[in-house]
Amino acid sequence: MADFDIASLQAELVGKSPRVILKKALSLFDNIAISFSGAEDVVLIDMAVALRQDIAVFCLDTGRLHPETYRFIEKVRQHYRLDIEVLTPNRELLDALVKNKGLFSFYEEGHKECCGIRKVEPLARKLQGLDAWITGQRKDQSLDTRQHVPEVQIDTKFSSNNQGLVKFNPLTRWCSTQVWDYIEAYQTPYNELHGRGYISIGCEPCTRPILPNQHERRGRWWWEDETKKECGLHASNLLATGDDR
Repeated sequence: MADFDIASLQAELVGKSPRVILKKALSLFDNIAISFSGAEDVVLIDMAVALRQDIAVFCLDTGRLHPETYRFIEKVRQHYRLDIEVLTPNRELLDALVKNKGLFSFYEEGHKECCGIRKVEPLARKLQGLDAWITGQRKDQSLDTRQHVPEVQIDTKFSSNNQGLVKFNPLTRWCSTQVWDYIEAYQTPYNELHGRGYISIGCEPCTRPILPNQHERRGRWWWEDETKKECGLHASNLLATGDDR
């Protein structure tokens, strides 16, 4: 792990372009990976492969994704000739949840427990073996939980006792229009569900298309309060805003 001061690094990278942030991240860390799930992450992959051909990429297979999303993952793998690591939930935890509460307990009890098993636990296992990771978070994805996302930070949720896990957010200052302008300009792959009104795409039971002029996160966990639109992968966002849900 590189030896540096995180505050100084943030001061160096604040307001810089995603390419500059990515280049810095990859120069500092060999043991680093991109978390891939959506359009933003493909933009990062497209930029990163120009800097490092062997960039590590992983994604979460919750077991409840849309068929289109599985095809999208394979499309990205083939397009960039990447060995995408697909993370899956702990079988014993998942079996117990389904046996005790069925397949749709989140509609009654909220999505926290299900996301914890299907997403957070496998991610935690993966991040234990990394020094740093790269995400596609943007400030404008949620004014409630993401407005203070910096270019780089210590991941307080997933850091171990021995060292702080560094988290880079190169697209934090980009808006959705910039992401899609890049996708069109560079002809990167994207999930076909975007063409059917799905903007923020998660698991099939928890995602639906949005109406014109609705915020992109309105399609996620639509039965819950607006302030709960996080699954736990970016728990530091919630802590920063005083909400630990």
